Amino acid sequence: MLPPSRQDYVSINLSGQRSGSYNNGKQWRRQSCWRKWKQLSRLQRSLILFTLVLLFICGMASFPTVSEHLTGSRSSLPQREQSTDGNLLKPFVIPQMPPEPDRVNQQNQVPEQPSSQANRLEVVRDAFRHAWKGYKEFAWGHDELRPISKSYSEWFGLGLTLIDALDTMWILGLKEEFEEARAWVSTELSFNRNVDVNLFESTIRILGGLLSTYHLTGDSLFLDKAKDIGSRLMPAFKTPSKIPYSDVNIGKGTAHPPRWTSDSTVAEVTSIQLEFRELTRLTQDPQYQAAVSEVMKQVHQLEGKLDGLVPMFINTNSGQFTHQGIYTLGARADSYYEYLLKQWIQGGKTEDQLLEDYLQAVEGVKKNLLQKSSPGGLTFVGEVSHGQFSPKMDHLVCFLPGTLALGAHNGLPADHMDLAKELMETCYQMYVQMETGLSPEIVHFNMHQGSIRDIDVKLADRHNLLRPETVESLFYLYRFTNDQKYQQWGWEILQSFNKYTKVSSGGFTSINNVRDPEYPSPRDKMESFFLGETLKYLYLLFSEQPGLVSLDQYVFNTEAHPLPIWPSSV
Repeated sequence: MLPPSRQDYVSINLSGQRSGSYNNGKQWRRQSCWRKWKQLSRLQRSLILFTLVLLFICGMASFPTVSEHLTGSRSSLPQREQSTDGNLLKPFVIPQMPPEPDRVNQQNQVPEQPSSQANRLEVVRDAFRHAWKGYKEFAWGHDELRPISKSYSEWFGLGLTLIDALDTMWILGLKEEFEEARAWVSTELSFNRNVDVNLFESTIRILGGLLSTYHLTGDSLFLDKAKDIGSRLMPAFKTPSKIPYSDVNIGKGTAHPPRWTSDSTVAEVTSIQLEFRELTRLTQDPQYQAAVSEVMKQVHQLEGKLDGLVPMFINTNSGQFTHQGIYTLGARADSYYEYLLKQWIQGGKTEDQLLEDYLQAVEGVKKNLLQKSSPGGLTFVGEVSHGQFSPKMDHLVCFLPGTLALGAHNGLPADHMDLAKELMETCYQMYVQMETGLSPEIVHFNMHQGSIRDIDVKLADRHNLLRPETVESLFYLYRFTNDQKYQQWGWEILQSFNKYTKVSSGGFTSINNVRDPEYPSPRDKMESFFLGETLKYLYLLFSEQPGLVSLDQYVFNTEAHPLPIWPSSV
């Protein structure tokens, strides 16, 4: 609903005799002036009009300078938002009229917030409540919220956002929201459905989310549901090579590769181990751990690696790498490296093969993928394609600083922490150098001498999906260093999320253009990992309680669901 039209005049109504006198005098003066004007020649009238117009234009042009001088060199309109520590943040646009209903909140200035720990935690809770409000009202029980259109989208039809957010609500202390979600899991969630699900995504989001919530709450409801979905995913491993298919029909008990290929991605088949290993520990049924351990054993032995770096695809029939020659820490390979370290930690640091593969991979990154940008000298992780280096870095790669820091915390070489800090700075710059303060999905770094800026972003890569990787690594770096700059960086990112992605009716939306602060172009989708990961890591980053999900007791899966580190006797 648009606001009423503005009136561009002021009506003055004076009552009584004085009013009549005022109107009669005004009418006489109008007639006198008009008579004198008509007596002037056409040339005289033209010169007078030209002079008046010129004076008006000069006056308008000089107004900002005069106003600034009169106010002590400070504009009467706010030009930049001031952060709590005095540093200048991104410019903001002053709205000319109230925003349309349910438009993204990018036109509204983020209110100044005190930077105290308690306040920051409450701002995260408020963001979660706002996201939950939209999900509950427009997408309850469905996979993902579409906040702009006040609707939902389905991927598997299993309430992905709700399950992904269970342990986040518990950690944030949102008991009322947790209880209503638990009631839905108890009465509505059924896996006996004729639907294809992706093995990797359903493992990290659903199985991981249920197992984590069971450990945090002790509520057997979540363990029972975890057992159910875990057993229904097992047909994926019935392949000639024992490398699992990508898709499973959890109702029919059948599995298959994608329609267009018989390959699976390496990251997907090697990033389900934490969850299935834990399921074996809880159920004492060895089939789960045996299946995923066989995958790791085969990948360990395969040829086609580059100094420990793996290709992106593996064939489910032959068990061999395919599309060889491309090496990245971005999409389709990223969490392979993460789960090498985290399985080693989960199992009590006893599985030497996992540690060896991880250490070799880190050295492979240093040798083949690590470079510095120009002119700022930012350390970044690029890609290699058939022997050629590309300065392309996915935002997904920003998991690496946190993983390196976690390894150093667990006794691995100290230079891993040094590299973690350098890469953390780079990931932060991927945010702060954008006009919205939000990182694009992919960046390219300049390496040529004389470059003006370190980071370039192609038009097709300017979207932001509310991803968690950078705030995830900020959480790890703060936990291990206590350097408050990591908290401040996370605070700036949270402010940008609130400013450019928040939807007034509830929820947050991914955006298409992080370079356009006036209209970042909402995509009308709130990914489940925004609640499952991004807000959870921000809350843990701002918390001063190292015992809140202790990193000496839990290891996070790649969807930010904490699972316990096994006792040494296991």
